[in-house]
Amino acid sequence: MSHEPPPPVSFSRWPWWRRWFGDRSERAAATFLAKSGLQILARNISDRHGELDIIAWDRRTQEIVIVEVRSTASNDLHRPLDSVNFTKQKKLTEAAVRYLARRRLLGKVNARFDVLAISWPPAASEPVYHHVRHAFEAVGRHQMWH
Repeated sequence: MSHEPPPPVSFSRWPWWRRWFGDRSERAAATFLAKSGLQILARNISDRHGELDIIAWDRRTQEIVIVEVRSTASNDLHRPLDSVNFTKQKKLTEAAVRYLARRRLLGKVNARFDVLAISWPPAASEPVYHHVRHAFEAVGRHQMWH
């Protein structure tokens, strides 16, 4: 009898699974962030140009936190973190600018980008979190804070 791990889940074969898994991860992320002291302001903010997973307020630092949630069904937390590449950072920056501008907050509050990687190992009862604060600076011509 072989004790090899099962093959990785193919999200492209089951789009419903991908949506369910993403929603589950974002709910877990919001709970984790709230327990970490962030006040969750909004989830899944989208317009025709992009989406922001979680918007939060950090009372300690008095800044808006744009959180990109990345998840995996394996033990590897690096793959989800590596997927927030330059192109993704630029899209997140543009979406954040639109969000802050619509709420007349652009230039009035400090903001930062965090990435929260969540691993759901097959044999584990709880997910594993890796929260990267200040994961990247605003990218592109829409740099609005430093």
